[in-house]
Amino acid sequence: MNQTLAEPGARLELGARLSQTAREIETVLAALLPLPAGPERRVVEAMRYAALGGGKRLRGFLIVEGAALCGAPRSGALRAAASVEMLHAYSLVHDDLPAMDDDDLRRGQPSCHRRFDEATAILAGDALQTRAFEVLADAATAEDAAVRCRLITAFALASGADGMVGGQMIDMEGEKTRFDLDQVRRLHALKTGALIRFSAEAGAILADAPVAVRDSLLAYGRDIGTAFQVADDVLDATAPAEVLGKTAGKDLAAGKSTFVSLLGIDGARAEALRLAQAAVAHLGSFGPEADALRALAVHMVERKS
Repeated sequence: MNQTLAEPGARLELGARLSQTAREIETVLAALLPLPAGPERRVVEAMRYAALGGGKRLRGFLIVEGAALCGAPRSGALRAAASVEMLHAYSLVHDDLPAMDDDDLRRGQPSCHRRFDEATAILAGDALQTRAFEVLADAATAEDAAVRCRLITAFALASGADGMVGGQMIDMEGEKTRFDLDQVRRLHALKTGALIRFSAEAGAILADAPVAVRDSLLAYGRDIGTAFQVADDVLDATAPAEVLGKTAGKDLAAGKSTFVSLLGIDGARAEALRLAQAAVAHLGSFGPEADALRALAVHMVERKS
């Protein structure tokens, strides 16, 4: 790994870039979720609460950076970033429901079903998901209809039964049985990794970039997606709830198999670093214009929340 990317100055520069991009994404999100005047206002309030209530915006950042790397317009990239953040927010709303992980805390605030009610939270999640696809289907995201179709197809594959939803089902099954390391890898490749892989590739799709470029970014996304989850397991085992912004230690309490339970904390940290190094290696065909993505790989494993 390029060691300069792990130095404090590089991390500080990445932090400023992440913050700036997050603000841009949130501005677009707010504009895409206007409050109506009718009785449906309550569900839109819940949608905005879930989508605008903080978060790292790492998935959206990946789209914006990938688009810049490949020469796609920033305006469309920000809309795609807002779309993936809506879908991610929907997944968190449903994940926190009593029928799923039954969590009262999300991003340091009451979960959506606690702030509103369960029925409203379910509807808000449903509406965030459909709005996400509506935004991608709009010509304002990409003028070329073929590009939009490719984007929507990749998004659907990442978020459905072959991706995030399938991973959530496996995760729930994990409360009943012990998984080995390969099974845990597959679980998180679907539940967490699929949407991160899509986000890494989406900028290249928007730019109609060559297949080789898409494949490089997809492989990068695959490895940082797993690194992100390994680091998340370490944080779940070591950081308090007030730092995480969500209930700590829930996987351990539920008896789920995790990277930490299988590898130990030190082993999991080493695995996260190995994956970050592998992710950076996939960017070898790019020059300094990919340094933000290289630095992000380091950030994924060094983050504290």
